Amino acid sequence: MPISHTPKTATLDDAPLVGATLARAFDDDPMMRWFFPDEATREASLGRYFGTIFTRQYMLHGVCQRTEAAVAFWVPAEAQEKAVPDQGTIQELTNLLGDRAELFGGAVEMAAKHTPQEPHWSLALIGADPAAQGQGQGAALLRSGLAQADAAGMPVHLESSKPENLPVYEHFGFTVRDELRLPGGGPQLWTMWREPRRQADA
Repeated sequence: MPISHTPKTATLDDAPLVGATLARAFDDDPMMRWFFPDEATREASLGRYFGTIFTRQYMLHGVCQRTEAAVAFWVPAEAQEKAVPDQGTIQELTNLLGDRAELFGGAVEMAAKHTPQEPHWSLALIGADPAAQGQGQGAALLRSGLAQADAAGMPVHLESSKPENLPVYEHFGFTVRDELRLPGGGPQLWTMWREPRRQADA
């Protein structure tokens, strides 16, 4: 595997790269387009959004990995209760979302109601710069995180609002659990689940 494809831990110094990579990766994501409908400002807003949750939330309590052009945030089972936004983060996101903040809050609440209660890892998000898609960088991050979850004997939960991504996740062993419609006329959201695999089977 080329060096640029090898997952490495994302650090605070990587925040600009993380924000920019994910902003480009999620530009066509139905849920992010719903939260940030303004074409002219979306990329900058998404960069701030992802930079905020990275530095204030997932970097502190999750497993954040990157390649040269892809990023993934995972939350281990033992960190699920900690890896939630604090009041300062909520305020920062509210300011960023403006009049979409209420819709965002409703979506978060609905997703929380459908979060599995049994211990599990979460794939909070994963994205690759469109210019690098097809190079296997996202797949490398998926394999890395799933290997860690498998080693811990933990299933993995994720949510996706992009139907084109479902077959990709199914290829890695996920199955659809629920199909939801976000409140306020939002897009569909699929929740997916993957049982742990023994290392020899993974």
